[in-house]
Amino acid sequence: MAQVLEFKLPDLGEGLTEAEIVRWLVEVGDVVAVDQPVVEVETAKAMVEVPCPYGGVVTARFGEEGTELPVGAPLITVAVGERPATGAGAAGAEGSGNVLVGYGTSEAPARRRRVRQDRPVSGASAAGSREVNGQGAAPAAVNGQAGVPETDDGPVPVISPLVRRLARQNGLDLRELTGSGPDGLILRADVEYALRAAAQSGATAPTAQPPTPVARATSTATAPQPTATAAHGEIRTPLKGVRGAVADKLARSRREIPDATCWVDADATELMRARTVMNAAGGPKISLLALLARICTAALARFPELNSTVDAEAREVVRFDHVHLGFAAQTDRGLVVPVVRDAHARDAESLTAEFARLTEAGRNGTLTPAELTGGTFTLNNYGVFGVDGSTPIINHPEAAMLGVGRIVPKPWVHEGELAVRQVVQLSLTFDHRVCDGGTAGGFLRYVADCVEQPAVLLRTL
Repeated sequence: MAQVLEFKLPDLGEGLTEAEIVRWLVEVGDVVAVDQPVVEVETAKAMVEVPCPYGGVVTARFGEEGTELPVGAPLITVAVGERPATGAGAAGAEGSGNVLVGYGTSEAPARRRRVRQDRPVSGASAAGSREVNGQGAAPAAVNGQAGVPETDDGPVPVISPLVRRLARQNGLDLRELTGSGPDGLILRADVEYALRAAAQSGATAPTAQPPTPVARATSTATAPQPTATAAHGEIRTPLKGVRGAVADKLARSRREIPDATCWVDADATELMRARTVMNAAGGPKISLLALLARICTAALARFPELNSTVDAEAREVVRFDHVHLGFAAQTDRGLVVPVVRDAHARDAESLTAEFARLTEAGRNGTLTPAELTGGTFTLNNYGVFGVDGSTPIINHPEAAMLGVGRIVPKPWVHEGELAVRQVVQLSLTFDHRVCDGGTAGGFLRYVADCVEQPAVLLRTL
């Protein structure tokens, strides 16, 4: 006898409490496979395809496209095949091992672990274990062989569909990992650690069964469309999704951060010339944004007060020892600020590649919540809009933002004579609680010096 199981909108992480249905990927009556994406939703952070942990026939969908649903609300119901009268596993009630914590197969047996002594540890498996141990060491050896935690039948504890998609795309079997989160929860960091370890060791990541191919239409999601109201001459656009999240964040920044802005004009002729020489040498092209990012990270190393945040409740300034560099990118869905992790440890080539990857993901609406959060400082190149200057709003809860205007030929006194040079206006908006004007001015002056004379940067690296 068929059993109807209900799949609810899962917790998508990052504290998100709701999501808007953008596009249904299945119809009532369709047969779905385990872990097949069934709906595309938009959160305040990103577009996400939500996979269903059951295999069977879709019997109902809840919510039309454009409807906002809270986490925990029903998404679809699926009729699965007959369950056997005895036995823990139901062949007909096909359930994913990758179900979401708190959702999915309600009758799945409790997850158990044991250590097998007869199987070597693969690179990815060992990485997952090292993540849990927290010491970077492999699991303890058993009878001369390294043991690896293994999961028996039962759900793998994964909250985020993004984590499951990352594992699926890289052929990684989540059952091979032991999560570092609460109660063994598998986090994105666990998957990334396992993939890095496998790549470094030359091992192949443990493979999972490939998902059933699903034909998908190209996403056409754009910024919220205006809707006419009953009042004559009024057009109202709902502040929701990405636009709503941006509005909330900007308003909070203005309420909480006592910001100030200073600016300076700089002669960027030598910087542009240096970039031309670098790109003429062969190899991957270096972007101007990447060079500005290198200057930013060097400046933050000299003025770390600006790479911080304010804990208002504790009345403390929290300074970071790493630079997660956000950069403003305009997309059809509105302004987004992707974050380049550990920008201070990247060279210009690596920064160029990461800027390009994140920008493309932003335009496609595929940025993950992790790629849109956690920034410690923001670089805003508003010169692409053809403007010289701006006083940007700080990306809360960061403490500062560097703005870069367009680089244009202007009259400039160079070596005592009037000349036409490539001039740019640089502006720094900063939280006056973390530093005074002297620190902010010193940071901005150092940035300008590096723009005018790139050799200054080389001397401080």
